Amino acid sequence: MQIYFVRHGESEANILHEVSNRGFRHPLTEKGREQARTLAASLRDVPVSKIYSSPLMRAVQVAEILAEKFKVPYETTDALREYDCGIIEGQADDASWAMWSQLRHDWLVDQKWDSRIEGGESFYDVQNRFVPFVEGLLNADTNGVIVLVAHGGLFTCMLPLVLKNVSFEFAQSVGVTYTGAVIAETRTDGLYCLTWCGGMKGVRP
Repeated sequence: MQIYFVRHGESEANILHEVSNRGFRHPLTEKGREQARTLAASLRDVPVSKIYSSPLMRAVQVAEILAEKFKVPYETTDALREYDCGIIEGQADDASWAMWSQLRHDWLVDQKWDSRIEGGESFYDVQNRFVPFVEGLLNADTNGVIVLVAHGGLFTCMLPLVLKNVSFEFAQSVGVTYTGAVIAETRTDGLYCLTWCGGMKGVRP
């Protein structure tokens, strides 16, 4: 089995530089839609059998474009939602983004897994919804390729937990580009990254 972890395209929240990890707002920009269409065209020969999406609008819109291309259903799941940032939701000021950056540093550098922004999620909260979901897909042993459409922050923080050959240091240093795909394959001892947004071809980071 292969799993494609796909980030959404550019959204209005990105243009506004606003924290937008709740609700159903901030659609893709036209550039973001074009990025999604380009991704769909690049995957035309991939045997996609199922698509799962974050419930946030920007991810759902990418899933819709992919589902139309491959004529397969998509399903939304809270397991793929971007991590909740509590009181800075909807904010775009420097102080809020400083809190966001500090949270990422707490998690990925200092390993303060319980750290959270007031009203938001801890690393453990996100782990407890994302990892079991991915493990469930692996245990189902579904044929074909599964596409998971979600978010750069979520993937940067969570993929090192489910990919045997990806470290937190690597994920944080390279990030995930708009509609970038992290392609992973199951082996006898777990899930391995084959390519990370077109790079890292089989090389352990």
